[in-house]
Amino acid sequence: MKIAVCDDDQYELGIIRELLDNYEASSNISFTVKYYNSSVELASTAGFEKFDIYFLDIIMPVMNGLALANEIRTFDKAAPIIFLTSSSEFAVDSYEVKAFNYLLKPVNKERLYTTLDDLIDFFNIEQTNNIIIKNNSGIHKIRTADIVYAEALNRKVTIHLKNGEHITSTDVFSSICDTLSIHKEFTLPHRSYIVNMNYISTIISNEIHLSNNKTVPLAQRRVVEIKKQYLTFQMEE
Repeated sequence: MKIAVCDDDQYELGIIRELLDNYEASSNISFTVKYYNSSVELASTAGFEKFDIYFLDIIMPVMNGLALANEIRTFDKAAPIIFLTSSSEFAVDSYEVKAFNYLLKPVNKERLYTTLDDLIDFFNIEQTNNIIIKNNSGIHKIRTADIVYAEALNRKVTIHLKNGEHITSTDVFSSICDTLSIHKEFTLPHRSYIVNMNYISTIISNEIHLSNNKTVPLAQRRVVEIKKQYLTFQMEE
């Protein structure tokens, strides 16, 4: 889980840093946090660097937190945004960018930790049978057993499900592969494909036939390895 925190007040930024460090230490949940004291800096960074959660101060110079949130929403429709501010007058405006929560300063430890607990539940970090996929329409929780295969195409990832539906993800392909590869049923027959071996019907010299009548390419250098992996998987099952 990757978090961005933006506040132009160094003192407030230090408080948030200490609270997040203590939460991480006490909860045994590992996450990466990047701190920004400039909304413009975060706006220019976030378009190229993926964050799962944003903590944003509202009252900041040049670009306030609401404007920053609107900028973030142009390329990330789903990541939870939590506003931090000393004034409650912006609470209604925060809902326009689908804010996850709104915390008044000075940030209360219990309220922040409750919010973090809710976020962890939201991402289902401990539920290994599901993955969270983000795209422009929102966040989708998908059972790994329902995934037939995923493919990378034109800088996007399309996940094909057993019911015939497909979901396009804004996550990078390597990130999705890292998530799925934890599960022994997934294999990488090609640099642009990851396949659920439960849906393989036939493996031939240069392609894999799936039970949904789809075909995915098989890299020549991986033929022997994939066949061996598939046979081992079938015997274990």
